[in-house]
Amino acid sequence: MTVVRNIQVKLDVPADAHSSLDATFEQFRHAAQYVVDYGWAGDPTEIVTNQNDLNAATYDEVRTQTALHSNHVQSARRLATDALDNYQSRIFDGGAASKPTFRGTAVVYGSRTITYNDDHCTLATVDGRIRANYVTPDDPDSTPFEDYWDRNEWERKEATLHKRDGAYYLHVAVAKEPDTDPSTVENGAVLGVDLNVDGSLAVTSTGRFLGNADFLNHKRDEYERRRSSLQQTGTRSAHLTILRSGSRFAHWSEDYLHRVSKVIVHEARRHDCAAIAFEDLENIRDRISNASKFQQWAFRMIQEFTEYKAEEHGVLVETVDPAYTSQRCSHSACGFIDRGNRDGDEFECLHCGKQLHADYNAARNIGWRLVQHWLTSGAGRANCQVALKSGMLNANGEFTPAMSNGQSGSPLTSPPL
Repeated sequence: MTVVRNIQVKLDVPADAHSSLDATFEQFRHAAQYVVDYGWAGDPTEIVTNQNDLNAATYDEVRTQTALHSNHVQSARRLATDALDNYQSRIFDGGAASKPTFRGTAVVYGSRTITYNDDHCTLATVDGRIRANYVTPDDPDSTPFEDYWDRNEWERKEATLHKRDGAYYLHVAVAKEPDTDPSTVENGAVLGVDLNVDGSLAVTSTGRFLGNADFLNHKRDEYERRRSSLQQTGTRSAHLTILRSGSRFAHWSEDYLHRVSKVIVHEARRHDCAAIAFEDLENIRDRISNASKFQQWAFRMIQEFTEYKAEEHGVLVETVDPAYTSQRCSHSACGFIDRGNRDGDEFECLHCGKQLHADYNAARNIGWRLVQHWLTSGAGRANCQVALKSGMLNANGEFTPAMSNGQSGSPLTSPPL
């Protein structure tokens, strides 16, 4: 399955080309609206959503009314078709919807209307082609440029051009084939990951403690205190400050969680894991019922970001039932479950005496639970195993020590966190 990512690239457009792009935006909007107007009907059962029918009825007229490239006309038709189809689906599902109306500035570019070069692209407009240079971020390591833009394995595909606050931004789809197909991995290892509301944000079954939940919560509390103070001020300036600081905090938080997920994927690759296991957030709410909505949001983002990044490397991300993962002894010869096993960050099994960090113990159990699920579900992974700090533990309880360099797979440079 092809992996697709979407990244934003700012463009440096010559001043004398702005009018050409602006005219292209307006004519593209007109073309999409023209197709919608033709396909629209008050009765959802009469709406035209077939692309061929819409093309036959509107293509020649739109070409006559605009100076758009033929591929822009086709892109506008597809955009309109999707809008009509979405409207019809919402109505049939019992929802409310109104006639689609196109506003704003956006143009879809395909293989015949955009040409990518090393430092610039050329864009088709109603006045011919223009050249626009890429604006490289000041810190490319903190943006998708590092991972996707300048890598030969990623192919640049369709793009959408937007204009915001007088600046032009290209949203580019980049695609590649995954490194491996996880469905073909018969005997894959599993990396278990435990997420926490305090202490480390994430702990892996290989003994990596990632992020700082206390620090993240502290930053959130600082933002909330400042927002509350500004709300009491009540001025327009205070309101605008709230919006700006909220946006900055949201970007900072997402970047922090991105870094955590990046290291999780790195750890899975370092140990040649076929899958990463998390606890099911739908079932974990009872255990973290005292967690704030922000903390639950952070958990969800870590899982989503990890899945997003793992996909391109052919690594699965799956969830397991969280029941008793914090109370069960993860020692292969034990498995004793008792609430008294855990005391804060400390875990000492009341049956066998095994002592571990409580979150590390939970991460091992999470990985083990996915291994057991694979075995009982007939997933065809007879020799699956959990990646641990000191080696691999298979489903039969047999332990294989790590290689002499402390790793069970090829070493990679760990990204900063």
